[in-house]
Amino acid sequence: MSFTEPTRPRPIVVQKYGGSSVADVEKIGLVADLVVATKRAGNDVVVVVSAMGKTTDSLLALAHGAADVRGEKSEPARRELDMLLSTGERVAMSLLSIAIQARGFAAISFTGSQSGILTNDRHFDARIIEVRPHRIEDELARDRVVIIAGYQGMSYKREITTLGRGGSDTTAIALAAALTADRCEIYSDVDGVYSADPRVVADAQHLPELDHATLQEISEAGAKVVCAQAIEWAKKQGIVIHARSTFAPGRETVVRAARPHGGAVARCVTGESKILFATWAGVESRRVLEALNAAAVAFKDLSFLGGSGSAILPLLNVPAAGAVRSALLERLDAVTIHDDLATVSVVGDGLATNGDTLVRFVSAVERAGAQPASLSAGPLRFTAVVPVERFEAVQRSVHDALVAV
Repeated sequence: MSFTEPTRPRPIVVQKYGGSSVADVEKIGLVADLVVATKRAGNDVVVVVSAMGKTTDSLLALAHGAADVRGEKSEPARRELDMLLSTGERVAMSLLSIAIQARGFAAISFTGSQSGILTNDRHFDARIIEVRPHRIEDELARDRVVIIAGYQGMSYKREITTLGRGGSDTTAIALAAALTADRCEIYSDVDGVYSADPRVVADAQHLPELDHATLQEISEAGAKVVCAQAIEWAKKQGIVIHARSTFAPGRETVVRAARPHGGAVARCVTGESKILFATWAGVESRRVLEALNAAAVAFKDLSFLGGSGSAILPLLNVPAAGAVRSALLERLDAVTIHDDLATVSVVGDGLATNGDTLVRFVSAVERAGAQPASLSAGPLRFTAVVPVERFEAVQRSVHDALVAV
């Protein structure tokens, strides 16, 4: 009696292309060629796309325009923003599917809800709670390339939701985990992660390899190469990420599970210029937390000391900073909100193992002409809150002092 060895399933590759990669029909054609080449190499391919170019920003501007009644501005409802913004990715997914079919390969496009991406019931910054990729698996079995609209899903209440800026990264990595993909490739207009923003720091160094924890910290501190929530998924599921350029193939950053490091090593300098910095005095911590929750705003580096404290409020996933300010001022009579500050952070391994690295960090901030309004330190990250006009100068000074050595 003879036995036939079962056919090994083809590896699944999940690719994500950002807005700059699909900004126009010509670039969509280039992406279609890359997808077809991956398919020809013997892989099943799932592609996640962002909206074309600056489409999301344009749609947001339309929403705010519609909410302006004869000069009286109001804030667009977050539910309606999700209904509006989710259309951007639908355009991109359909055009890419058409382009792949025109090259002789079977393809089909799905929205986030059709893909089985289930989220919580928050609008504008929802989180994925489960992925049920049954329709995707069925189409892969039919030998089709599957194109997915990133950045969106459906809540357990059957409402369309969006995942916040960078949410297409989260879509891609969550799908890679659910499909047990061979790898997840994140394509953008840069060839991976650098030790600083090359547009700000001229001698920023390319980082060929990082671990999940370090890249998540870099993203939480403001870098936009890969979304922090996406890295959280990758870390939990052990997904290897390849961050690449759509337009300059060759170099990449590979992100995988943590490896042991020796000593304190600064890896990257980054920051956020779009923040609010809130301080308060004589307020119970419970009241502060209730106010932040009512304002529907994320926070970090929250600190309490007696009745005083402070918090950094990133504005990346906030549709209107004015609404956050109003909500906090309405609930906290002793809060001061600063909108002229920014954060600069250095991220690395074992930064808090001794005080020398922190002293050098503070000295570098001060050499750039900035006196920190707040300073926080942890094992992987030091952050200074500095005047926004010194934002770039501080990044260059910290990079020179801690990374470019």
